[in-house]
Amino acid sequence: MAFHHRAPHAGTLAVLFVVLSTIAWAQFETRSSTPVIYAPQALAIGDFNHDGKPDVATTAYTYGQVAVLLGRGDGTLQSAVYYDLINSSAEWIAAADFNGDGNLDLAVADRLGYNISILLGNGDGTFQSPVQYPTTEWPSFVSVGDFNNDGKPDLILVDRQYVSVMLGNGDGTFQPPKDNSILSPSDTGNLGLGDFNHDGNLDVAVPEPPGSSGLGILLGNGDGTFLEGAQYAVGSGSWVTVGDFNGDHKLDLAAIVAGSNPVQIFLGNGDGTFQLGASYFANYSAGLSNADVNGDGKVDLLLVTLVLPSGLTRFTTMLGNGDGTFQPPLSYSSFPQATDIGLGDLNGDHQPDVVVADSLGNAVDVLLNTGVVSFSPTTPLSFTPQLVGTSSAPQNLTLRNTGTVALSIASISTKPPFHLSTTCQSSVPPGGDCTLSVTFEPSVIGFKSGVVSLNDSASSKPQAIELNGIGTVISYSPTKLSFGSLKVGTKSAPQVVTVTNTGSTTVTVTKIKIADVIPPDYFQTNNCGSQIAPGASCTINVTFKPTRTGPRTATLEIFDSGGASPQQVPLTGTGT
Repeated sequence: MAFHHRAPHAGTLAVLFVVLSTIAWAQFETRSSTPVIYAPQALAIGDFNHDGKPDVATTAYTYGQVAVLLGRGDGTLQSAVYYDLINSSAEWIAAADFNGDGNLDLAVADRLGYNISILLGNGDGTFQSPVQYPTTEWPSFVSVGDFNNDGKPDLILVDRQYVSVMLGNGDGTFQPPKDNSILSPSDTGNLGLGDFNHDGNLDVAVPEPPGSSGLGILLGNGDGTFLEGAQYAVGSGSWVTVGDFNGDHKLDLAAIVAGSNPVQIFLGNGDGTFQLGASYFANYSAGLSNADVNGDGKVDLLLVTLVLPSGLTRFTTMLGNGDGTFQPPLSYSSFPQATDIGLGDLNGDHQPDVVVADSLGNAVDVLLNTGVVSFSPTTPLSFTPQLVGTSSAPQNLTLRNTGTVALSIASISTKPPFHLSTTCQSSVPPGGDCTLSVTFEPSVIGFKSGVVSLNDSASSKPQAIELNGIGTVISYSPTKLSFGSLKVGTKSAPQVVTVTNTGSTTVTVTKIKIADVIPPDYFQTNNCGSQIAPGASCTINVTFKPTRTGPRTATLEIFDSGGASPQQVPLTGTGT
């Protein structure tokens, strides 16, 4: 079966990681960022097309969609394919084989529609239209387990004030929810699943909302119902993750609770009860999971933390000591607003990598576990629009060996329209570094992507550094306009932007406009018409007439078929 009694992340299909013979210090580098419109919220990871490469499904919350991004096997993802739900605000997602055909299916918590949507997989990375199953209240979380021990995957929900179970029929359909009202769950987090008392039945750890004890345990009866277990008054909770943190073969919990030390450890006694363990401070933001990320045989914690005062979020690890305690947080790449994290071996090197749902950034990001290889910057290299037939200025990437032995490099390569030069030799000493310089030289218009592929002794698979850029035949000068200070109600002399088609074919112009606040402060006239012939130019006259005092900004936008549309010219001025 494609579901498990417990998983490192409640919304993610469990993935088995093989520990390498040489223990590596875990480092995570953002190697790809794939757009998802709009607001990816939660993640499910699994092989949806049977090619042996992990794929990603995410809930596009605002538009009520599921986005599926197939993995290439090198840490990058293909463009998202969207599946519409009905009257939905897709909140949470889980993956399992619900109908026993060997293909992974998806279950989506539809908060707005008061239902669970099931999308059956076709086995080729595509999914059938959703089938909806009503819930009692609005579901904010869904996960998978066998709660009645019949070998068929069931669903467990946070259904507002209920922890509800929908028993699976084994054919992809589900029975109405069994609503458990013993404990009220928090509707801003998840549930933790595991057999806490070794009776063969799945139990549930329930983070509780403000005004409740904090963390409660539901002991499974083996028929989809529960008995009330212990409750722990540690402050209201939101997230919980289940794992064996001290190596005693009894399941432990890590939970996010209110208070000055929000990461609270609960060590399992093996009978369904827990001892309070250590607690840790972290500027917690979202997500909580666990895995051995550095190959030392000890379980580590993974979470998203908040960066103050910027408000950005960071993927963070807390390395385990193997005795139920953890080391201080280590933070990696930052994101506008990460809302969930998932685990999978995205590049086939047998090390756990991390997938991040960046809701505010409208992207799914992959952080590869690069072992002893550190890259700076940690993000993909993005080039500004470049004229076809010309070469960009180089962007540099520093490679550092943070290990204790020399790093061997077998090859470093990329493909046009990207070009590579490097100071890296066949070996980089411990603590040493070298530089990779990449240029972008497009031969045609439009968006282009690529990778720098690095074969080294830190990984059994090539490490991929994502590259992207846009080729264009449209040049414009100047690239920004400044009008200085001007009295409110008066009008400036025009400033001119010259637009040139450097290509060999005619470019169609669809719109030229100024995007600014209301009432407008800037105005444009132009002689561009609807087409610009090869080698020809046209002009845009921009004037400034401030309506208010203080800084007044806007953007001149040129929409055309020449690549990199719209071209944008920042406009600045001050009203006095």
